[in-house]
Amino acid sequence: MKAAVIGAGFVGKAHIEALRRIGIPIVGLLGSTVERTREACVGLRLADARAYASVEELAADSEVDVVHICTPNHVHRAQAEAVLRAGKHVLCEKPLAMNTEETSALVALAAEKNLVGAVAHNLRYYPLNQEARALVQSGAIGEPRLVHGHYLQDWLWSPNDWSWRLEPEVGGSLRTVADIGTHWMDLTTWITGRTITELCADVATVIPVRHQPKGPVLTFQKLDGSNTVDVTITSDDYASVLLHYSGALRGVMTVSQISAGRKNRLWWEVDGSEGSLAWDQENPNVLWLGHRDSANGSLIKDPGLMSPAARGYAAYPGGHAEGYPDTFVQLFRDFYAYVEAGDFAAPRSFPTFATGHRGLVLCEAIARSSQQRGWVTLRD
Repeated sequence: MKAAVIGAGFVGKAHIEALRRIGIPIVGLLGSTVERTREACVGLRLADARAYASVEELAADSEVDVVHICTPNHVHRAQAEAVLRAGKHVLCEKPLAMNTEETSALVALAAEKNLVGAVAHNLRYYPLNQEARALVQSGAIGEPRLVHGHYLQDWLWSPNDWSWRLEPEVGGSLRTVADIGTHWMDLTTWITGRTITELCADVATVIPVRHQPKGPVLTFQKLDGSNTVDVTITSDDYASVLLHYSGALRGVMTVSQISAGRKNRLWWEVDGSEGSLAWDQENPNVLWLGHRDSANGSLIKDPGLMSPAARGYAAYPGGHAEGYPDTFVQLFRDFYAYVEAGDFAAPRSFPTFATGHRGLVLCEAIARSSQQRGWVTLRD
């Protein structure tokens, strides 16, 4: 198997590192311009990689089996469609596309071409998230009753902070919900095995005017506010969502990109009839175990102590921390093993295009709920 990557920014580099770690050759790279692509090939030590000039050139490359799409949201659909039509499998960053019409088309096209499509919900692949799912499925906490938590960041805390994600024509009409809320909802539905059936959302733009730099800005880059133009913001800085899951499970999620000091704090808790579980992405090697009639506990990531279904996702022995880069490695191992096996009718353990479509269904329902100021029933 050989891969090509579209996008050489923050997440594109994460994909390239993970591909190297699992031994997948990178045939070529496509950046925003030919010059930037060539510079990235040099900077990333991709000496033998082709610097593509266009998606069409990449799609025509017969050596490429899989394409990783790591670009801004508004081009996901066109890029994925082009490479699927060329007979290549796709692993796309989320959101899969800008709306459910686009995601439905991609799900249908991948099925028509008998190709494998995946979405990079890599946070499932922290070892202790795998352990949490195994524990819930085994009945260790009984019947799940409540799921609650948040995903908080501060990288857009200041009016001087800027990113392409703030531009609705590039990032989409929902920002914080689509960018990080989809991770939280994917994790909690996957861990509990329940789907979200109804929701009621409060969504807000807390900083209505921001200062856009006149030059290019990298993701997470800090700015000084000089040489800018004021721009009215319409996408969300914050949202809180009440959630009804199948099986009478209740939940609530808060997401924010304006919470000072919270760099990347995804926290969830599942409360069951026999116990509770909780996990924090900023302390990812500890799973909290809650009890009523005995002392609470903590499971430190250790494959020797983990459930058989989860321990294979811990690459290192106990006491050796695993983090964000390792989640891409484990996701890619799952994905490439499935593609190489060649039985595309077999169940898929990784997040698929259908997962990506469901994420957009949820985003659109959250937008409707906030606008209508009421409960919305989910529709596919």
